[in-house]
Amino acid sequence: MTNLTVAWMAIPFVLGFIIYLIPQTARFLALGVALLSTGYALQVFFTASPVEIQLLDSFGVSLAVDQLSGFFIITNAIVTAAVIFYCWPTGKSAFFYMNAVFLHGSVNATFICADFISLYVALEVISIASFLLMTYPRTDRSIWVGLRYLFVSNVAMLFYLVGAVLVYKAHHSFNFAGLEGSPPEAIAFIFLGLLAKGGIFVSGLWLPLTHSESDSPVSALLSGVVVKAGVFPLVRCALLLEELDPIVRFFGVGTAVLGVAYAVFEKDTKRMLAFHTISQLGFVLAAPAVGGFYALTHGLVKSALFLIAGILPSRSFKELHYKPIPTSIWVALIVASFSISGFPLLSGFGAKVLTSKNFLPWQVVGMNIAALGTAISFAKFIFLPHSKDTTESHSKKVQWGFWVAMALLLGGLIAANGVYYQAYTLKNIVKPLITIALGWLSYWFIFRKLNIKLPRTVEKIDHLMGVMSLTLLLLFWIVWTRSHFSILF
Repeated sequence: MTNLTVAWMAIPFVLGFIIYLIPQTARFLALGVALLSTGYALQVFFTASPVEIQLLDSFGVSLAVDQLSGFFIITNAIVTAAVIFYCWPTGKSAFFYMNAVFLHGSVNATFICADFISLYVALEVISIASFLLMTYPRTDRSIWVGLRYLFVSNVAMLFYLVGAVLVYKAHHSFNFAGLEGSPPEAIAFIFLGLLAKGGIFVSGLWLPLTHSESDSPVSALLSGVVVKAGVFPLVRCALLLEELDPIVRFFGVGTAVLGVAYAVFEKDTKRMLAFHTISQLGFVLAAPAVGGFYALTHGLVKSALFLIAGILPSRSFKELHYKPIPTSIWVALIVASFSISGFPLLSGFGAKVLTSKNFLPWQVVGMNIAALGTAISFAKFIFLPHSKDTTESHSKKVQWGFWVAMALLLGGLIAANGVYYQAYTLKNIVKPLITIALGWLSYWFIFRKLNIKLPRTVEKIDHLMGVMSLTLLLLFWIVWTRSHFSILF
């Protein structure tokens, strides 16, 4: 398994360079990388015990592969394959596929890193590949959005790197386990970098503009898998060190409520989905022990929703009420919206039930509010008008690649429904249905009539830097008093 893991990590980067040299092979090699990751993830699930690989013993540089890694890796594989199929008939250049492969490989690397220095390298490669994909259209707007993302990401990773150095200074090792016994500022710096990179809580408010202004396939990659590169290490640290678990859970609840509070009032489809990415990542962090399954469900559904949003006749919910969408697209939209709302027969239901069973008592109220907000948010899609008649312009937009991508992503939601089939009890079914019904009623009688537009001031780059500083102070205070924090909860 060791040789297989090393080869699997290296292959995407080798094939990426081959794509650059032989552009004609781009789509086939990119798809092959995704299929290879699928096979590797299945191998991980069938491996009884975790795999640990020491790279540099004296520095604690190592890899760790287990079932948690498997859930994140297979998410990356399916989402990447869906995006490749979506882009297949669109004429994307080899440069696009090369960077998609590099992004895929570096995201996979974060899911098996067990030390802070290897993780740092992988996260920086992700930043570069993401930037190149964001700026692929080469418009002034895309370049600005990409540079903004790169600036925020690099500032966050500078804090992270300082924290990693402090961990090494304390233990002469970069291993994740070195967080135990490290100074409070080390944990605060590392967590700040990961929270910002993953789009978590207030420091993650760079995400809505970045994800909503990128091309739909890039948005699908960003929200489906890239943000999880920052979330995965937080989940790993929470499972590794018990004293960090309540801190991770706290930020999980905070980001779940914050994201959905913006999403219910958002009038733009892609921005609503982006805010909802912030919220849904909170569910992954709120129950670290089962975060892998929720990450899989969220990655599939959010990628599908961004791809669907890219072919709608408008980004404005108000305009969409006067522009009926084709019934076939509406059905795909309904399936994805039902899943993320927690409707039975789709994996979103099982993921939400399993996650809720792992909440601590103090988390329940906040996460129920987030679940209700989710139902309200996606009622905006569910109640859109639709028609069997499709316009000529729409017929040209919807190519076969879109339907193959939907088959992969929505089929994955149906197939993953069997991961936690124990969820299907009367009690478990009734609660989500009540929540969804309350959400739909709230939307129809209250939120549909509201015309509240939340200010975007907090998303400006100077405010993002200021909020990052405040988040650092909050983290330092929490970690400094973590013994009291753990007793309290």
